[in-house]
Amino acid sequence: MQKSVLIIFSILFSYSQIMAQTINAPKGRIAIVADGNSPDPDDLGGTTISLALLRSAGLEDRLVHYSHSCDLERDDRISKKAETERHHLMQIACDMTARRWGGFKHLTFFDAIWQKEETITDLCFAINASSKESPLWIIEAGEPDIIGMALQKTPKAKHKFVKVITHHPANDNAGDFYTWQQILDFGIEEVRIPDQNIKLKVPIAEWDWAKNHTDSRIQLIWTIGKLAEVDDVVRFQKGKWDCSDAGMILYWITGANKNNGLKKGTVDDVKNILLDYIKNNPEPSRGPKKKTKK
Repeated sequence: MQKSVLIIFSILFSYSQIMAQTINAPKGRIAIVADGNSPDPDDLGGTTISLALLRSAGLEDRLVHYSHSCDLERDDRISKKAETERHHLMQIACDMTARRWGGFKHLTFFDAIWQKEETITDLCFAINASSKESPLWIIEAGEPDIIGMALQKTPKAKHKFVKVITHHPANDNAGDFYTWQQILDFGIEEVRIPDQNIKLKVPIAEWDWAKNHTDSRIQLIWTIGKLAEVDDVVRFQKGKWDCSDAGMILYWITGANKNNGLKKGTVDDVKNILLDYIKNNPEPSRGPKKKTKK
């Protein structure tokens, strides 16, 4: 009897795990506004995992805006030289992940400081295209200022079709030009989930499966996250592999607030989605080049 109960429990647990990772995104499009140029380098891991998750879920075409380095005024805790490095690293995280995983040729990855007007214009375009049938979900993976500037330039009638997903007041309250209350005053919908650092900022050994994987796309995302771990601007990333902001993407692709999305996604949730995609979409073999006859 006890054995039967354990078997049933195991089956139910496995079933619940499968259901928890069901791709069931709500209707609409998605935009991501990240920092990465601020003292905390966690957006490196967050960026590469966010893009890989969207690709693995088959939802990459619904990403209509991605900008990084949205911390518009430099924090004294990071030097000018280190911040410049971060701009480049964030651009590499975007461009290289997009190229290696594929599916993002429709998108330009903007630097919110170095391409400020283009960034705001692009986000405005996404807001203006919003409707009841095609709402815009904005992932607040950094300060809210770029979001506020885009909302300021777009019609009030469109704002009711904009939803901003947030997971941490450190982002909400870090704006140099807009408070979080001012963002809410535009009439957008706040979609708040728990702090994703709890489950997705973990000891780096929990990502050994990626470090040691044979597929170079998986190795790539581990390498980009490792860059954040060895960064010397902050100390609280030492020994950690952090993709916390990607928890908002995990929440969205599994349903968000419309379809009971994962509010406390784990590394295993990320792993299962990515490895399922890798299994079904293996890297093309690259044999030696054929010698041309002279």
